[in-house]
Amino acid sequence: MTTSEHARLGRDRDASSVLTDPELAESVQVGLERVERLLHTVLQSDFEFVTEASLHLVEAGGKRIRPLFTLLAAHFGDAEHEDVVTAAVVVELIHLATLYHDDVMDEATMRRGAVSANARWDNAIAILTGDFLFAHASKLVAGLGTEAAEIIAVTFGELVTGQMRETVGPKPGQDPVEHYLKVIAEKTGSLIATAGRYGAMFSGADEKSIVALQRYGEVIGTAFQISDDIIDIASPAVESGKTPGTDLREGVKTLPMLYALEEEGPRGDRLRELLAAPITEDDLVTEALRLLRESEGMERARQTVYSYADQARDELAYLPSCPARSALEGLADYVVDRTK
Repeated sequence: MTTSEHARLGRDRDASSVLTDPELAESVQVGLERVERLLHTVLQSDFEFVTEASLHLVEAGGKRIRPLFTLLAAHFGDAEHEDVVTAAVVVELIHLATLYHDDVMDEATMRRGAVSANARWDNAIAILTGDFLFAHASKLVAGLGTEAAEIIAVTFGELVTGQMRETVGPKPGQDPVEHYLKVIAEKTGSLIATAGRYGAMFSGADEKSIVALQRYGEVIGTAFQISDDIIDIASPAVESGKTPGTDLREGVKTLPMLYALEEEGPRGDRLRELLAAPITEDDLVTEALRLLRESEGMERARQTVYSYADQARDELAYLPSCPARSALEGLADYVVDRTK
């Protein structure tokens, strides 16, 4: 197998491939099936259109990283506790709700290979559908107790703060890389951290494990987002299944871009010119992608992913040795492999 083929394999394999222990894999698969059933159940409405709009992104698929992590974290306690599946659905509902709202803000036309809700219907429908999902997440979490409700309220505050921080942009004189990393820790890492905390908490795991899994989630979630940003630049559409250069078209400066913009010389000068605003012309997107792929920014971003993956592995040292811990070690490796 060539290096490029190995890299493509790392990108294409699903995150569930880390479940190498047969008993663990079966348990998590059963849990994910229960998650899917509950998602479909709670989003039913006596107004058929609401049901259709709410299930639009559920049925479009997705990695289900947050429920997967919740179920894995539960294996440090009683993984069969019924509240674990409910908690997994809560974090997925909140994630899905943010996608409806994000697509409105970004004026996106596609999501998970399907037409986005705002493009299929309109912005108002997409926003209201996101609100409907938030409402049902709140209803479910109310049944999990006061502590669970407080945790998700704090998490929701972090999600909104991250989005506002990104929208406003860095303050004058602030390091844009530092700003970016803070944004994705809030926008992505916070909810994945809560997924880990919920899984451990509702399975009855000890406090040390709960804290370690929460910290692991925040770090690995941040690494996932950076790896997605790298893939948006590095992978041809035939390999990634996505249209490369989405961030360029939206005018979003991700970590590889920020590092590349620090370069001196003609390439850096041209990138600073191209990335000064959203790029709308296909030939300019192609040029920007070529320059970014050739830049030092890509390797620097990969090294940042590797650093976060190492931090995540460090958190696992606080957990007992078991198949679930091995799977989480594999998840850190998966994040690294998909960027190569």
